[in-house]
Amino acid sequence: MDISTVTSSMFAFYGYIILVYMIIVLIAYTSMLIVALVQLKKEHRLDKHMIDEENIKSLYAQPVSIIVPAYNEEAGIISNVFSLLTLHYPQYEVIVVNDGSSDATEAIMIEHFQMKPVKRTVRMLLETEPYGQIFQSEIHPNLSLLTKENGGKADALNAGINLSRFPYFCSMDGDSILDESSLIRVMKPIIESNKKVIATGGNVRIANGSDVQMGKVTNVHLPSETLVVMQIIEYMRAFFMGRIALSRHNLVLIISGAFSVFSKQEVIDVGGYSRKTVGEDMELVVRLHHQARKDQHEKEIVFTPDPVCWTESPADFAGLRMQRKRWHQGLAESLWAHKTMLLNPKYGSVGMVSFPYFFFIELLGPVIELSGYLFMLISIFMGDAHLLFAVMLGMLFILYGSMFSMTSVLLDAWSQDTFPKIQDLTRLLILSLTEALWYRPLTLIWRVEGILAAMRGKRSWGTIERRGLENK
Repeated sequence: MDISTVTSSMFAFYGYIILVYMIIVLIAYTSMLIVALVQLKKEHRLDKHMIDEENIKSLYAQPVSIIVPAYNEEAGIISNVFSLLTLHYPQYEVIVVNDGSSDATEAIMIEHFQMKPVKRTVRMLLETEPYGQIFQSEIHPNLSLLTKENGGKADALNAGINLSRFPYFCSMDGDSILDESSLIRVMKPIIESNKKVIATGGNVRIANGSDVQMGKVTNVHLPSETLVVMQIIEYMRAFFMGRIALSRHNLVLIISGAFSVFSKQEVIDVGGYSRKTVGEDMELVVRLHHQARKDQHEKEIVFTPDPVCWTESPADFAGLRMQRKRWHQGLAESLWAHKTMLLNPKYGSVGMVSFPYFFFIELLGPVIELSGYLFMLISIFMGDAHLLFAVMLGMLFILYGSMFSMTSVLLDAWSQDTFPKIQDLTRLLILSLTEALWYRPLTLIWRVEGILAAMRGKRSWGTIERRGLENK
């Protein structure tokens, strides 16, 4: 047998490995889609507004501190705070932590909300960079501003926890806004669980292109930028498939740092947010799971799709690359820091199901999928047999992207009782069919860069240009 025959056989064998891997991924995602559909169907007929009102009485006993870490967020911080000040919730406070911003974030906050310096005792429950001043609004007594030296998002959140007064805290990004019922709905699982649920995450949607006034999304529109629309499709797929299904069995390892609620004492007990990773939100969730299993406590971390947080997504390739690279680096760092949980029966279903899923599909998936694209390119020069196999693999990639993307779009519309315009649905369908041709390969490359950055131990949060959500 000559070398060319051996090479061809090995190449074909690797192609089968990629094909089997993609089939396993399709089976996993299809299973999660079915679980999500069943769960959404159960909740669809409920009168959510009536449930909100019924929960109000219980919420009086569960006040919440909303912590907004802000670093150079002058473009969106006013919209963010306006949305928080109009929440339909009985008792809460808003703490904006200015993490050493070099722009006008602090000055804008002080001017718009008539803030004055105050003296307040801060309990140093978690170690942070030194504090500066504390300001309080004269027109909104529940709004505070804490200034401090720059230490990163995790450090700013820990500083906010130190200043907070209430037993639960909600972490919010400075470029995001909440619907007025969002806090009630994200707290619902905590209220109903009798403290069994220690953390909840809400649904994050992209607001680029929509009408936003005074911190409220008044009309939802599909943005004109193709890059942003692709991110909308991607968000729907992530939230309406993966997280609903994983949450159903207490397998969630990621709840978005843009909008999540935690039991303050539980977070303090595990040492707060870690500054050793760029994915501080996921690392905290994994650590809470780890501690609960170690102490043999029945604690749950859940995702609920009803509460909506609107965020600004990157509108250019440079910003999107930085974001996806950072997200995947955070995933790699978190999984590596808690690698002893992988396939460890001591940690129950989290160790035996959730960790393998995130490790083999979410973390290593980009490496295998990207090699699949390279396989298809090389197959063009390898002969008819390989070319036919490559076409089959390419069709599988397209099916994987378009089928789940469009199903997620329809699930989102159905669960939110919204009816997208026909032209918007058509555009989403066409773009989802092109995802495997350009958008998916780009994000795979950026995610592989994140793995390499984690291996090198290079931590860089970077900066993404913010335009602000408010319509000028």
